[in-house]
Amino acid sequence: MPRTRDAKGFPMVENSIHETPGGSRPDKPAAAFTPLLTTRDWNEEWKELQKARRAADDASHWDKRAATFGSKDAPNPYVERFLKLAAIRPGESVLDMGCGTGALSMPLGAAGHLVVAADFSRGMLGVLEGELAERGIASVTPKLMSWEDDWAAHAVLPGSVDVAVASRSIATADLKDSLMRLTDAARRRVCITLPTGGSPRTDERVLTAVGLQNQLGRDYLYAFAILAEEGLKPEVSYIESTRPDTFDTPEEAYETFSRMVDDAAGALVSAAERDAALARLRPWLADNLVENPRAGRPDRKGEPEKRLALREPRKITWAFIAWDK
Repeated sequence: MPRTRDAKGFPMVENSIHETPGGSRPDKPAAAFTPLLTTRDWNEEWKELQKARRAADDASHWDKRAATFGSKDAPNPYVERFLKLAAIRPGESVLDMGCGTGALSMPLGAAGHLVVAADFSRGMLGVLEGELAERGIASVTPKLMSWEDDWAAHAVLPGSVDVAVASRSIATADLKDSLMRLTDAARRRVCITLPTGGSPRTDERVLTAVGLQNQLGRDYLYAFAILAEEGLKPEVSYIESTRPDTFDTPEEAYETFSRMVDDAAGALVSAAERDAALARLRPWLADNLVENPRAGRPDRKGEPEKRLALREPRKITWAFIAWDK
């Protein structure tokens, strides 16, 4: 029998290199393990994902939509939750990048913060300027500026504000560049929101039902990974936003959700897969469209709600990501 104890009675420890059953030793060690997490270029993958997705809207698209927006929608649960998580201190200055019509800039300005409200849409800024004048808020400075512009030429310099925020506004081709621009502009803290699945234009339940679940984006994961690689320590919370979509007819609902399918699919799926998804859409809508008990009443934008609605309102979960300098 092989010895299991040495001369002093202590258990014998086997050598870490084991012989094979035939008495020979392995010719070479096992191949080295390479963890993909630390070798993947998350920003390059983001760039490819953005190319495959539906093309980003230009400023003219948002100029046309500006009239349907307005800070009359604020305060709302999303805005209140964002500002609570942002924890902006009294008297701190703020850059609100992609401010739209001022859902965040208006309450921040009303609270006495100096705010640079930047957006690439003249239409959005025009609505904001009108409401600032109407409410007599002088601490918000609207600025026509895009993510890709030379921020220094617009007097947005490194460390020029205490806090930089970007609420539901990062759909850029180069995510790392956008995150680092915000980081450079802030002296103390940066706060952003990104969707956890799909986009604000899509309904995750619908995409799952029509077989496109695997095409859902997880934008916040790219941001978290990029920030971690840069040595920052991002913290993540979540904000749920409800979208009560209503429709006059089943066909209007189908057209709306077929656009969602197109937005989600982009160049990520074949034409056959897209057609198959659209074929599944009609029976799903037949099971989920119901008479809207609020038909005729004003919605959150003041427009009358339509005759049909989804049995369960659409919910979007936003990832709130913040990091301190």
